[in-house]
Amino acid sequence: MPTDHRSPAPFGRALCAMVTPFTQSGTLDLDGAQRLADRLVAGGCDGLVLSGTTGESPTTTDAEKAALVAAVREAVGDRAALVAGVGTADTRHTVELARAAEKAGADGLLVVTPYYSRPPQDAVEAHFREIADASGLPLVLYDIPGRTGTRIEPATLVRLSGHPRIVAVKDCAYDLLGTQHVLSRTDLAYYAGCDEQILALYAIGAAGYVGTVANVAPELFRAVLDAFDAGDTGRAALLQRRALPLVESMMAAGLPGTVTAKALLDALGLPAGPVRAPLRCADRATTEALLRTYGELATSTRQLQV
Repeated sequence: MPTDHRSPAPFGRALCAMVTPFTQSGTLDLDGAQRLADRLVAGGCDGLVLSGTTGESPTTTDAEKAALVAAVREAVGDRAALVAGVGTADTRHTVELARAAEKAGADGLLVVTPYYSRPPQDAVEAHFREIADASGLPLVLYDIPGRTGTRIEPATLVRLSGHPRIVAVKDCAYDLLGTQHVLSRTDLAYYAGCDEQILALYAIGAAGYVGTVANVAPELFRAVLDAFDAGDTGRAALLQRRALPLVESMMAAGLPGTVTAKALLDALGLPAGPVRAPLRCADRATTEALLRTYGELATSTRQLQV
C-alpha cells in the first residue's frame, strides 16, 4: 500500500541491540542483564532487542534466550518494548524460539534471513510467513545480507508487508534506493540497523533505529532523533557527525560490535563480561583506544548539552 507519511514506530524509536552479559566464567548473568537493561531504558531507550547479533545469539542456548527475556521483562516492566531475536537457519527451530519468546514476555520478534543455505526469494518469503503465523507477536524482519549471504529483496518485502504481523524491518542492507522503494510502497516501520545511517534513514521516513553504540551511549542517537523532530536538522546532523569517531571505533575497526561494546562496558564498570568463542575479547590497547574515543565524545556532547 503506498504511503506518504512516516510509519508508526511499533516498538518505539530508540532501540538498543543489547549485549548479553556473561559472568567471568562464561555463564549467563541475568542480574547484570537486568541492571544494564534498566540503565539503557533510563538513558532514553524505548525498546531493547535481545539475542540479536550484538546479543551473541548464535552462542546462547534456547533456554538462555527465554530466561533473558523473562529477566529483562521483570527489570523494565512496561517502560520499554522487548524484541527477542529468534532467527536461525532452520524454520522449525525458529518457530520454536518464537513461541518460547512469546511465552517469556517478549513484545515482538526479530527474525533474520536464514543464513548459510542461501534460500531463493520464494523460500525466504515462505520462511517469514511461517514464523509470522506461528505466534501472536509482530515481526521485525532483519535484512543483513553481509552476514547471512541472502538479501530480502525489496519486492519480497513489499509482498510480506501484507501480512498483519509483519510490521517492521531492521535495515542493514546498505541499499538506500531499495529502502526508499519499500518505504514508498508499504507501511512497514524501518529501523536503521547501522549506526552511521541513523539520521539518513530517519530523514527519509524510517521509524527509528536499533543501535549497538547505544549500549554505551543510550542518549546520543535519541538526541539526534529529538533534534530532527523538533525541526533543528542542523543540530541533528551535528550530533550524528559528533558520534562518528565512536561509531567507527566500535563498528568499523575490524572487530565485531559485540566485542567492542563489551570491552567498553566492562571498562566503564557496567555489566557485560566476556564474549563467547569463537569471538575473542578485545585486547588492552583496543580497550584503551575505545575509552579515549568515548571520553572525547562525552566531552563534546556535554558542551552541546545532550
